[in-house]
Amino acid sequence: MSSPVLLAAGAGGVEVDFALGPILVQIGLFVALWLVLKPTLFDPMLKLFEEREKRIEGAITDVRNMDLASAGALAKYEAAMGKARAAANAERETLRAEGIKAENEILGKVRASTTKAIEEGRGRMGEEVATARAKLKTDVGQLARELAGRVLGREVH
Repeated sequence: MSSPVLLAAGAGGVEVDFALGPILVQIGLFVALWLVLKPTLFDPMLKLFEEREKRIEGAITDVRNMDLASAGALAKYEAAMGKARAAANAERETLRAEGIKAENEILGKVRASTTKAIEEGRGRMGEEVATARAKLKTDVGQLARELAGRVLGREVH
């Protein structure tokens, strides 16, 4: 059943024998091997690859969701920090204004008491000057005699 076929290639020819029996046996062995290996090796391996791909896609989806959640949490955190900073700045300005007000009140009181003390001192000084002038007016005659006596070197009456 086999017939040799002669193919000419260039100057020399190659003889190729296409025997149908061995080819059919090889095809039969291939199909039998395929039927045995498909359910035992190929199908489980394909399922394993599919499962791995699903897990990878699931993990990527989970990571994206976590990334979005963390971005949302970061935005909430920054908003809360902004509000806290604004509240702290407002409180600081309020305390600063109260401190300036208290400082101005204390300085006003100190200035008032200082002005009062200066005015009282001037009043007392004016009284003392008036008292000293009055005493000098009464004692001017006697002081003049003493001074003249010292200048002249003798007692003046």
